Amino acid sequence: MRSSRKVVVVSQHYPPDHSTTAAIMSAIAERIAQESEVMVVSGMPGSARAPAPGRPAVVEIRNWLPGKAALIKRALAEALFTGRIFFALLSRLKRGDVALTVTAPFALPYAVAAAARLKGAKSALILHDLFPDVLVMAGLLRPSSLVARAMRAINALMFRSLNAVIVIGRDAEKLLLRYGGMTQDKIRFIPNWATLAPGNRPVSPDNPFRKAIAARFVVGLSGNLGFTHDPDIVFEAARLLRDEGEIHFLLSGWGIGFARLKELQATARLANVTLVDRVADSELDALLSSADVWLIPYRKDVAGVSVPSRFYNLLAAGRPVILVSEPEAEAALTVSENRLGWVVTPGRPDQLADAIRQASRSQDAAMAERAVATARNFSSERALASYAALVRELLSNRDVERTV
Repeated sequence: MRSSRKVVVVSQHYPPDHSTTAAIMSAIAERIAQESEVMVVSGMPGSARAPAPGRPAVVEIRNWLPGKAALIKRALAEALFTGRIFFALLSRLKRGDVALTVTAPFALPYAVAAAARLKGAKSALILHDLFPDVLVMAGLLRPSSLVARAMRAINALMFRSLNAVIVIGRDAEKLLLRYGGMTQDKIRFIPNWATLAPGNRPVSPDNPFRKAIAARFVVGLSGNLGFTHDPDIVFEAARLLRDEGEIHFLLSGWGIGFARLKELQATARLANVTLVDRVADSELDALLSSADVWLIPYRKDVAGVSVPSRFYNLLAAGRPVILVSEPEAEAALTVSENRLGWVVTPGRPDQLADAIRQASRSQDAAMAERAVATARNFSSERALASYAALVRELLSNRDVERTV
């Protein structure tokens, strides 16, 4: 028998949006709806959906979505959306309900935690990015600035109000526990998962993204390149390897970092670099099968701040990974523990170039099999079952305790 309490999933990104966050939040909402009443409060145009048995109802909140490069407009739009969400939740949450949200935009969890507290509901946060640490890492804020200190103060209040914080990387726990309002029993580790079916995909010369490339070894980059990523280290590594004809860079994506790659290539015109704009979801499998190794280039101090969701799809495609990151970051731990590739010090293009050379000469054919096996461990079934179990605990009106 279903509880009279409901679960309210709050996300700016939701289908028909094609982002990874939209796919993850939709999957979570659909899984929880198998057991409980679920209402999704979305900021995505075209997402509204009437309630149906075993499916979440989707309420669409009016939202303005400027381009990612328009930073001032984007900040204003996100502030307006966060305010609208707060008032929308005040009219929809009831005592005993559970509100589940994610850190996109960064201020959204503040509104959700505050509304839940005022209405006597419980609240849980899926921590994809930790602010202000992401902005400090990107060089947009000084650690001791007034804005950074204010955000940390608000974080402490938010963490005190939240009933659970879901981290997608083990490295986040240490940073969270620095906050006075945060306790270890609130933290749950539920990693993200691959959206591609895990399976070894042999490199084929007929691959549409590889046909025009004569080089024997292709280095790939794919996905959103935001503030936490370093496009310059990738391009500088390509420059260092420009005379090694067997190695070619296939760089695809979007975001401020990809725009930077376009600028660099427009000036340098490196013959060993091919740029491809964002591909459709239907072409993602072919793209991820086109390269021999994939890059994930983070800036320094990424540990505990951000985990690349694309990482799991790269493993699902059966490809090794070269990760630019501190060794204690979640993805770096997974690479090292399972021998899935190489970890490179941020800001060292010479090390990245050396790792690419090593990858091009590697005789470890079993690395692909290990990548696929690791991707299977990060399954959607396992992760979604963990979300459903957490929500059951929150709805049961018991204190949430960590399961061992």
